Amino acid sequence: MHLKRVITMVRKAVLSDVEQIHKLIKNASKKGNVLPRSVLSICENIRDFFVFEVKGRVIGTCALHVVWKELAEIRSLVVLPRYRRRGIGGELVKEAIKEAKSIGIKKIFVLTNNERFFKKFNFKRVKRDSLPHKIWIDCINCPKFPVCDEVPLLLKI
Repeated sequence: MHLKRVITMVRKAVLSDVEQIHKLIKNASKKGNVLPRSVLSICENIRDFFVFEVKGRVIGTCALHVVWKELAEIRSLVVLPRYRRRGIGGELVKEAIKEAKSIGIKKIFVLTNNERFFKKFNFKRVKRDSLPHKIWIDCINCPKFPVCDEVPLLLKI
C-alpha cells in the first residue's frame, strides 16, 4: 500500500483512539522498543498523544510529555512495522516539536536506541546526569532497569 494514495493524517489523539494506541505500544514494548503504558495511563495523558491515521486506522503514535518548566519528552513513538521507513515517525516527531514550540517548551529530550533517527531532527547526545532526576521516574518500571542501553538525546528549540 502506498501511503500517498490513501487518506493520511497526523492529528491529536482523542479518547476513541486509546485502544488502538494501547495495542501499538503494547506490541512494541514486547520487543523492548518502548515502555509499556496502561490504558489508564494513556487515558490520563491523552492530550500528550498524536496519532498517524490511515483510513480511520491508527498506524503510528507518539507523545509529547511535559516534564518540567520548558522541558518535555518525546516518548511512545511507535509505527506499525509494515508502515515503517515511509516518513510516518518523522511526521509524528515534527508535530510534537511544533506543539512544543507553541506551548513554550525550550528543550525536548528522548531516551532511545535509535540515535540516528533523532539526529535527523538535530537532537544531540547529552550526559544522563545533565537531565533532571525527575525524568528517571519511569525507568523504575522498565524491564531494563537498572542497566539501560538507551541514549539520552536533547533538542534545543
